[in-house]
Amino acid sequence: MSASKPQESGKVRIEPSLNKNEAEFIDGRRKSVLESLKKLQIDCSKDEVPNIALLGSGGGERAMVALLGSLVQLQKTGLLDCILYLSGVSGSTWCMASVYQEPDWSTKLETVKDKIIKRLKDGPKISWKEAFAKLKKYYYEKDHFSLTDIWAVMVITSFVKEIDEHTLTEQWSQHSKDGKVPFPIYTVIDKKCKHHNIGDPWFEITPHEAGYSLTGAFVDASNFGSKFHKGSKKNQQDEFDMLYLQDAWTSIIKCMNQWTWGRNHNFLHNVKGEAVPSTLQETETRDYEDAGLLLNSPYFSVLRKERTIDLIISLDFSEGDPFLTVKEAAKTCKELNIPFPEVNIPQGHSEVPMDFYVFTGQNTPTVIHIPLFNMVNCGGKLKSYNVLNETEISTVFRFKCVHVSSDKIEAWRKKYTTFQGPYNAEMITDLVEVAGKNIINNKDSLLEEIRAAVRQKGSRR
Repeated sequence: MSASKPQESGKVRIEPSLNKNEAEFIDGRRKSVLESLKKLQIDCSKDEVPNIALLGSGGGERAMVALLGSLVQLQKTGLLDCILYLSGVSGSTWCMASVYQEPDWSTKLETVKDKIIKRLKDGPKISWKEAFAKLKKYYYEKDHFSLTDIWAVMVITSFVKEIDEHTLTEQWSQHSKDGKVPFPIYTVIDKKCKHHNIGDPWFEITPHEAGYSLTGAFVDASNFGSKFHKGSKKNQQDEFDMLYLQDAWTSIIKCMNQWTWGRNHNFLHNVKGEAVPSTLQETETRDYEDAGLLLNSPYFSVLRKERTIDLIISLDFSEGDPFLTVKEAAKTCKELNIPFPEVNIPQGHSEVPMDFYVFTGQNTPTVIHIPLFNMVNCGGKLKSYNVLNETEISTVFRFKCVHVSSDKIEAWRKKYTTFQGPYNAEMITDLVEVAGKNIINNKDSLLEEIRAAVRQKGSRR
């Protein structure tokens, strides 16, 4: 079966393996990664090519624009072509949805960036007539109309300045032949599983499948939202468009968390089998919401055992504690017996972080964590910390940098909050630049960690 088309199936798939189309694409992408590594003068065999995942956290328009700026610099440094998976939460998915509109976007990213930024800066607002027509379409064509539909049309469009009616499978058909772009994974969570701490809350949507990441229960992406019974499709609903999905992936005001959001048919209703938690089989519908309400970074999509990730590059655009996502990921992985490195943050770094952290462990993926606003790109000068031990880091940090950088970092944080109106042109330009600095300033460190991942993979053969 060609990877250019989604797997046509009206059945639920419950098995611990990759979708065959994803596996086929990844095999081709790894060949492209190998060529890219050679261009970067990293010698390795086909079997030593590391599986690298790039994560974009949530954060509304801040995350959308910052991920865009980061991708541009990754492309300019040649590092983007080393990425196997690109996974996002909330605002990062807005960026992903935009760049994946363009065929082979990684080969012309500067042009794609300019087009997106022009739309954000100068694009006309969606008119009330267009908004009403879209809401009417959602109301009459969808089996379940919820606040997600209203929020998508009335709020998300004010940020992204478009009504994107492409479907995910349509969008992907432009990219799936030659492996020139990373494989995208969009994430949400199951509301009931999250609130009651039962079952599997981690839900992913890829160009081929949608389903529960850790349980291993999936349905074709084109059938997500259709009605199923005992594992077989009963009624077909049109595939969700990207506007609706961008809202399903996106943060909502928590005071509204008790309302009905993201309600859809439960494709696991009355499915039998020990592999599926009983709580996922009981109800005819499930409610899906922004993954950022549980963990504001999509770690558990790439930590699926069958994706065998060697190196995770986490771009953290969160508000508040810049290490919360990686600390929570480590804590949850420990509870679930998922391999993940220990995460120890030096004292004081939560208030004034550096721009590059590496966490390693025995038989775990290596995790690189890059906070958006930090002492380097927000005005600090320290770049020799990579050769300092922890005591020396703390000393330099405390006496030379904290007083200068803390005010500047806080100014950037206050300028770009999650729940504020769409950014103006100057804010977008500045944010693209400051996010890009995190890549430019750490190109050598990123290359060294990729080399280390190659060596580690070679030593396990």
